[in-house]
Amino acid sequence: MTIYDPTKIPGDVYDTHTHLNDDALYHDVAAYVGRAHEFRVMEMNVVGYDPQGNQRAIQIAHDFADQGIRAIIGFQPEDTDKFDAAAEKLLRQQLNDPTVIGVGETGLDWHWKNFDRDQQLTAFEKHLDLAAEFDLPVTIHMRDSFDDVYRILQERSVKKFEMHSFAGTVDQAEKLVALGGYISFSGMATFKNTSEIHEAAKSVPLDRILVETDAPYLAPVPKRGQTNEPAWTKFVVDGLAKLLEIDRNQLAKITRENAYRVWPKN
Repeated sequence: MTIYDPTKIPGDVYDTHTHLNDDALYHDVAAYVGRAHEFRVMEMNVVGYDPQGNQRAIQIAHDFADQGIRAIIGFQPEDTDKFDAAAEKLLRQQLNDPTVIGVGETGLDWHWKNFDRDQQLTAFEKHLDLAAEFDLPVTIHMRDSFDDVYRILQERSVKKFEMHSFAGTVDQAEKLVALGGYISFSGMATFKNTSEIHEAAKSVPLDRILVETDAPYLAPVPKRGQTNEPAWTKFVVDGLAKLLEIDRNQLAKITRENAYRVWPKN
């Protein structure tokens, strides 16, 4: 017996950003992948953030390559203190792995005041250099840093990128889409008190919308406050479909096809 009602779930879904490599989920990856498939979340990107996270992302992508899992690797803003010359050399080597389909997550986070801004800026630009060198899309973390992220993307003419777990404004979304970006919405888009995100989602063209969990974080309604997992991408699709007044199976198909444009299937 399945654990869901097939008449009440969206069509096949692509979770563009999840962290099965995080300690909260890494202890039982197979179970989380199996449950995701039960909910028709058939493909996902496991995203790295530091040396261990990157190595785990690649390992998971190899172990589950026949189950729709691929890796994206990089150093998130709060871990750029670990991105020294040796780490950059290793990252360049890892980007040659056939399971790796993107650079990230990288970006800028000005929310926390105890991190070195210059270090973050340098790491972000080096990640963009690597993405250009390997002709890979970039997964970008942006928190309280729109002006700097936008300026750098514009100066460098970065064309293919995903704004991960978008929490910005309508104006910001429109400017990033105009640069060529795709806007990915997480469980935050299902929260009642995130009207700014709701309005941004409504402003994004359907051919630029992606969905993600950012598991184990940001669990969507009706699982808010729990440990998130890839299976619950279905609730992100449900919430967004209701917000956008579109059939959820149609939105599942649209966001999956958008993901294929960012990360083409081999």
